[in-house]
Amino acid sequence: MSTWGKHVERRFTEVSGLQVPLPGGGSTRERWAVFARLAEEDLSLARLSEGHFDALAILAELHGPAPVAGELWAVWAAKPPALEVAGGRVRGVKPYCSGARVCTRALVTAGDRLFATGPGEPVEGTWPATGMAASDSLDVRFDDVAAEEVGPPGGYTGRPGFHHGGIGVAAVWYGGARAVARPLLGAAGPHALAHLGAVEIALTSAREALERAAAEIDADPLDLKQHAAAQALRVRSLVAEVAAEVLDRTGRALGAGPLSHDEAHARRVADLTVYIRQHHAERDLAALGKLVTGEAW
Repeated sequence: MSTWGKHVERRFTEVSGLQVPLPGGGSTRERWAVFARLAEEDLSLARLSEGHFDALAILAELHGPAPVAGELWAVWAAKPPALEVAGGRVRGVKPYCSGARVCTRALVTAGDRLFATGPGEPVEGTWPATGMAASDSLDVRFDDVAAEEVGPPGGYTGRPGFHHGGIGVAAVWYGGARAVARPLLGAAGPHALAHLGAVEIALTSAREALERAAAEIDADPLDLKQHAAAQALRVRSLVAEVAAEVLDRTGRALGAGPLSHDEAHARRVADLTVYIRQHHAERDLAALGKLVTGEAW
């Protein structure tokens, strides 16, 4: 692990002890503000921290095992392949497991079921990435590891918090975009100022969308109005587009200089470029279109 990766690991251990509000409890805006601030510090740190606090929210919502102080949790839900679970033991390989070498507990999906497990065995060499390198997102092999089912089949994706958590990821993208854009504040010249103005509009629209979504979640935490799925798709798509615009405009305004001579900025750009690809792009837009078909604007 790189020196920076070790720094991120130490910071993740420190951050995991914060008292972060659960979504839907009246302080969702404050929850996402924590994620955004961590993303401005470092996107890999925010990725690990958001996963930990998302896991705690899932355990609370689905009445899973009570977390123990000092545990570092993750949510590993990438697919395929599917894990095999039988007799309270899990076997198989899970890809894209952020915090593979540092997290002590994980929530892992197997089909439509969710399980709390101990750590598996990280598969070395499966995360050679430059962007988000410090997120430590290796494949993990589970070889007869104890697994406790959390919630009913379908409970992980069927709960309102699944969509609330998805917007929490968008709050991380927003914070990462703010960090990438920061060098624009010192740029000179009419073209740079024009890019700065456009970026300010884009970031403001993302922040306002997140704040509005937080207020709506706190007003309807159980999603009785059935708005959560469309809301999550809408906000995630907007913030992903904003992040892409920030990357583009910052690069056009500043040129290659910061990417070549500012290690921290170059890392932020690489990290954000990789992380917003967690957004499902046209697939999510199509899902949103399906949800709103027939609605009057």
